[in-house]
Amino acid sequence: MTEDEAVETFYSEERWQNWLTRIEAEELDPENEESARLLLNLQDDAAIAIAKVLTALMEDRIGEERAVEEIRMIRDIVLAEVAFEDEDKLIMIDGVQTSLIPVFYAAEEYVIGGVVEGDISEFIRAAADAEADEDLDAALGYVVQAGTRVIDGEPLDIELIEEIEYGLVAEWVNGLDSLQTALDDPEVVEED
Repeated sequence: MTEDEAVETFYSEERWQNWLTRIEAEELDPENEESARLLLNLQDDAAIAIAKVLTALMEDRIGEERAVEEIRMIRDIVLAEVAFEDEDKLIMIDGVQTSLIPVFYAAEEYVIGGVVEGDISEFIRAAADAEADEDLDAALGYVVQAGTRVIDGEPLDIELIEEIEYGLVAEWVNGLDSLQTALDDPEVVEED
């Protein structure tokens, strides 16, 4: 049995499409708890897939090259443009996609470069400062560095979001929170 045959499929286009089909069929209201839960489950499901890739790597079930390929494949599926006619739903899906961006890059950075030394809260504050200075590349870089620490097991204090102004960094930290939850308990989120 080859390495590829021995390991499960971590994510698929079909799985993502099933979520999108469900969201397209639902009446979504971001203020409604069920709608919010559905979007969070969509986000968590992708984060769980990344957590499973990282776990497979850490348990030596797959190598670094395969891990990077899987992370990139999941990223390509999840970040592909969505064709909804409903503008509000597009905005909601875009929010989920935005939150997951640092999850993919942190996972890839972790596999290729390892854990970045430093303190999560300092990285998040530096990211918020960079966002305030309109340096979004630097802001994302800091959040990605924080993400490598999350993958390494350092706890992310979600209250950090309350300290920073709402914007991209807050959304990105929300994605890292999904990753942390997925790494702590990588149970599959049921689509139904």
